[in-house]
Amino acid sequence: MGELTHLDEQGAAHMVDIGQKRETERRATAQARVSMQPETHALIAGGGHKKGDVLAVARIAGIQAAKKCSDLIPLCHPLMLNAVSVEFDLDSSDREVLISATCSVSGKTGVEMEALTAASVAALTLYDMCKAVDRGMQIESVSLQHKEGGKSGTWERGDH
Repeated sequence: MGELTHLDEQGAAHMVDIGQKRETERRATAQARVSMQPETHALIAGGGHKKGDVLAVARIAGIQAAKKCSDLIPLCHPLMLNAVSVEFDLDSSDREVLISATCSVSGKTGVEMEALTAASVAALTLYDMCKAVDRGMQIESVSLQHKEGGKSGTWERGDH
């Protein structure tokens, strides 16, 4: 296990100095799952929600969240993201929506937090859009799936 880089020698929180790091291509993918009633799943899949295209709104919310990550997470560096994608896999057998968010940057620090924030906010947006018909939805398993670039190289879920 590595050290906690956001703590100084005295244990105080601080922003990591990335000034001497070199720029590399960095990419991260995070996922979140939203489980729901079959009727809610069918409503989303069929595009019949009276509020409009639930997945389109959640996608835009996830992209916007990735861009605003440093405004939400106090010690994150603001990044000029190269790309953000938010994709949905609707699994009717499990009555869930799997959200996958991928962020990339050419920079001195990684984009894991941006990908996690995008997946989380997309999931929260799904909840918000559908809560009137299913308050029992659950947001589950928000996790980093993959990261590449930087000094630590590539990491895959399951490799640890």
